[in-house]
Amino acid sequence: MVLQARSKHRDAAPRPPRPARSSPPPLNGASEVAARELGPERAPPSPGRRSTASRKGPRAETAAPAPDGLAGRLAAGLHWALGLRRGRGRTWSTLLLASFAALLHWSHITQLFENDRHFSHLSTLEREMAFRTEMGLYYSYFKTIVEAPSFLSGVWMIMNDRLTEYPLVINTLKRFNLYPEVILASWYRIYTKIMDLIGIQTKICWTVTRGEGLSPIESCEGLGDPACFYVAVIFMLNGLMMALFFIYGTYLSGSRLGGLVTVLCFFFNHGECTRVMWTPPLRESFSYPFLVLQMLLVTHILRTTQLYRGSLIALCISNVFFMLPWQFAQFVLLTQIASLFAVYVVGYIDTYKLQKIIYTHMISLVLCFVLMFGNSMLLTSYYASSLVIIWGMLAMKPQFLKMNVSELSLWVIQGCCWLFGTVTLKSLTSRIFGIADDAHIGNLLTSKFFSYKDFDTLLYTCAAEFDFMEKETPLRYTKTLLLPVVLAIVAAIGRKINNVFPSQMVEMNTFLSSHQLVYHALQLFAYTALGILIMRLKLFLTPHMCVMASLICSRQLFGWLFGKVHPGAVVFAVLAAMSIQGSANLQTQWNIVGEFSNLPQEELIEWIRHSTKPDAVFAGAMPTMASVKLSALRPVVNHPHYEDAGLRARTKIVYSMYSRKAPEDVKKELIKLKVNYYILEESWCIRRSKPGCSMPEIWDVEDPDNAGKTPLCNILVKDSKPHFTTVFQNSVYKVLEVIRQ
Repeated sequence: MVLQARSKHRDAAPRPPRPARSSPPPLNGASEVAARELGPERAPPSPGRRSTASRKGPRAETAAPAPDGLAGRLAAGLHWALGLRRGRGRTWSTLLLASFAALLHWSHITQLFENDRHFSHLSTLEREMAFRTEMGLYYSYFKTIVEAPSFLSGVWMIMNDRLTEYPLVINTLKRFNLYPEVILASWYRIYTKIMDLIGIQTKICWTVTRGEGLSPIESCEGLGDPACFYVAVIFMLNGLMMALFFIYGTYLSGSRLGGLVTVLCFFFNHGECTRVMWTPPLRESFSYPFLVLQMLLVTHILRTTQLYRGSLIALCISNVFFMLPWQFAQFVLLTQIASLFAVYVVGYIDTYKLQKIIYTHMISLVLCFVLMFGNSMLLTSYYASSLVIIWGMLAMKPQFLKMNVSELSLWVIQGCCWLFGTVTLKSLTSRIFGIADDAHIGNLLTSKFFSYKDFDTLLYTCAAEFDFMEKETPLRYTKTLLLPVVLAIVAAIGRKINNVFPSQMVEMNTFLSSHQLVYHALQLFAYTALGILIMRLKLFLTPHMCVMASLICSRQLFGWLFGKVHPGAVVFAVLAAMSIQGSANLQTQWNIVGEFSNLPQEELIEWIRHSTKPDAVFAGAMPTMASVKLSALRPVVNHPHYEDAGLRARTKIVYSMYSRKAPEDVKKELIKLKVNYYILEESWCIRRSKPGCSMPEIWDVEDPDNAGKTPLCNILVKDSKPHFTTVFQNSVYKVLEVIRQ
């Protein structure tokens, strides 16, 4: 690989001076957990027609001419897939606008990330430290495969890993949803080998002077640098996501103005829609773009009068690509299945169509189960149980129809059967397979409504991202007019379906257009419930609100208004009003300028590298352990991926250092875990995000017998003897060696 050595100064870069900016430590062990969805069956009408008018009736459309060549066939595919049948010019202009939206979003998040961290000027170690908590853990496996002698040997290493939960040997590809890292590492190795073969330079390395008496560092830029390549691919994927949002808004509203509204709403509410620009390696960065594609395909399947195998195959593939990278994807798909089932119950989807969708989800789930090497959490999830229950209820539809009850009562009966059946089946399968890895999710939801508390739920609820939605969030939606617009659209949908109820419908086109609107409204309600309960999940709510906002351009909903006022005038007036606060939000993001610096952790990592044996075992706070494993390549006993019952038990033992237990008791437990060094952080003893959320207070709930005693961490900060020996100390970290006599 060709390298070019130069010298440059950070302060000499063409940008405003950057204040030193250090990543703040997470709150009380919580942020590291964070920095972590019977009606009449009707014969389909003649194909080649779709409803674009309001209640006045459907409007015929001219079919596009038969295309020639590969490019023409691709355009025809888009015609068929998304119903854009107004000619090839319209299709290509839609694709061009979608591409522009993708490029704009890619540029936006790339620049925000660079502004925040000055990533291009960081050393390799600084870049690794910038990937805090779960991010560092995930990136470490990409690094392992990249640095391995061969790709296959690197994959074997992460499938037989002894560094992450020493002394256990675990298949991290099964446990941690690491397919993105495997794919990116293979791409990186292929890219660098091809570039080396043809002699093209892939990176430039510089000597960067840091000032303040610090030693110079080497900083490399270009796709030949692993961290730069890793981040660049993530940002490209999320740029493509914006193209999907434009196509989604265009397809749902029937107007490219709708796509424009979706994209601009996303930008105006960018901080509420995504956090990829701050935390690129998190699972949602890889997974969420495929959810956008998946929901677009579901909308297409609901809209079409005939089911095509290609649509179902595409839905299956998008499901797999959504589920494989992210352990939380199953909960989102649960809300989708629940919304579709509700649409079926009230009579907007026929049994055949819903059965096909359910079968597709089942196949996707089985494929993910196989690809995840038999990860039993997938089969014991609420999502899997819901699929089975709905499949059974569809098979029993004749029995439900025989019930001599009112229509409303039949709806309630089916809803209760689904709810209780899902919960019961999930409980049974968890007991049969002996799975308790997702038990903390139920406890977390219980703590939201009742006074239930335990160690694990407090680690979650003490973090702002897992608390209830902030009161300021709806206010921010209101300032950009996103919330008022969506409420007006939901009211218009309610008015439309009230006027054209399934049992009263005559026109099939009106029927088809109504049930996709009902589905999106129900999905919006589901995301709203998730976002209110757990603030982090507004990352599903806000983008869906942006998609729903595209319906302001829908003639089916607002034809009565567009008959009096030109649609463009209405839309641009709304966008102009949105842009007042929206542009201010964007300016706030652009004004975030800093430079990553974490000198205490850099000192710690360098000391570990040079002063401890390669097999020395470490324990400590979960975010720090991710950095130790990534940068120092030392075995650790705990880490930030908290979705495992065994790991939660280990972390509880490690965090007893911040309890009020006796030092000899804590030492015995650490020895059982084969810990050689414990990294103590005094700040964890004293800080708290809100009352009851300091580590000693959390332990008072778990260990009331020792309440009132001096926290062990406070004692060891002053004097670590006789059970521990202090071997390293700086302003943040104190490394204690465990004495084994």
